Amino acid sequence: MATATEAPASTTAEGPTQHTQNQDEEPVRRRGELSRAQIGYLLRGIDPMRVGKDGKGFAHVEAWDIRRHLIRVFGFGGHDTDMLEASLISETSAMRQKMGKNGPYGDPYEAWTVIYRVAVRLSVKVDGVELGHWHGIATGDASNQPSRADAHDLALKTADSQALKRAATNLGDQFGLSLYNKGSQEPVVQGSLAYLKPKTEQQFKDDKVEAEPDVAAAQQEAADAVPASPTAEQREDVHRQEQAGGTTLEALKGKINAGWSNRRSCEQNLADARKHGLLDEPVKVDEMDVRVEDLLTRRIAQLKQQAAQANAGEGQAA
Repeated sequence: MATATEAPASTTAEGPTQHTQNQDEEPVRRRGELSRAQIGYLLRGIDPMRVGKDGKGFAHVEAWDIRRHLIRVFGFGGHDTDMLEASLISETSAMRQKMGKNGPYGDPYEAWTVIYRVAVRLSVKVDGVELGHWHGIATGDASNQPSRADAHDLALKTADSQALKRAATNLGDQFGLSLYNKGSQEPVVQGSLAYLKPKTEQQFKDDKVEAEPDVAAAQQEAADAVPASPTAEQREDVHRQEQAGGTTLEALKGKINAGWSNRRSCEQNLADARKHGLLDEPVKVDEMDVRVEDLLTRRIAQLKQQAAQANAGEGQAA
C-alpha cells in the first residue's frame, strides 16, 4: 500500500506553521535581490573615519574609498563604470617661478592649467543581475603644473573621480549622501519601505532641506562679486566712444564700473541700456554671464537697501 508523503510545513494548505513563522533564519533570497546584510549596511550612517575635507572645506569621501566600499557591498565584479564623456574645456599656460620664503627662485618655467568635464555611468549588479545604474558628471582641474602631460592626467582623473562619487551617492549614506546635508554623518535615508514591512507606515525624521554646500557657496560667490574698477585706459575708451555718439556695450560696461557705487548712476545706466537695446547683453561677472538688466536691477536694490539700513542706524543713534 502506498504511503502518503507529508508536505513540508511551509506548503501545507493551512499555510506556514508556527515553526516556520518563528524561525530566525534569513528567508530565501531571490536572484538579483539585496541580502539583509547588504541592506543593513547601506542604511548605516557613514563611519566618521572615512570623512575628510576637500580644498574648499566641504566634507567629502575619497574616490578610492568609494571603490572599496562598492567591492565590500556588492563583491568583486559587482559594479561597472562606463565613461560617457571626457571633454577638454580649457588648456592654458603661463610663465611661473618657484616661490620660497625669500621670494621667487630658480629659472622661469611654463606652467600648465587644464580643465576637463567627465560624465560616467555607475552600474551595480547582484548575482549578475543589474540592480540599477546612475549617472554622475563633474569637472576637474590641474593648476600650474610644470608638465603638460601631468596637467592633463591629473585634471582628467580628478573629474572622473568626482563624477563617480556623485553617481555613487544614489546608493545612500555609505556612499556620502548624508554629507550633502551640511556635512552631516547621521544617516538621512534611515530606512526604505521597499524592504521594511512594518504594521504601520515607517516614520522618518528629516532635517530641514537646504542647498548642497558647493552650490550654496557658488551662489554666495556670485552674489558677492562686483565688477572691477575700470582702468584709466578703459575710462578713456568710454569717453572716446561717447564723443563718437551712441552707446556700445563696451562703453556701457565702463560706465557701469565707474558708477557702481552710485545708485543714480546705476539707474541712468539701466535707462541707457534700455534705450539702446542692451538689456539682454551678457556681462562677465566672476566667470559667469549675467544680463545687463539683471546686474543693474540687483545692484540698485542693494544700494537702496544699504541706504535704508544707514538711515535706520542714524535714527537709532539719534
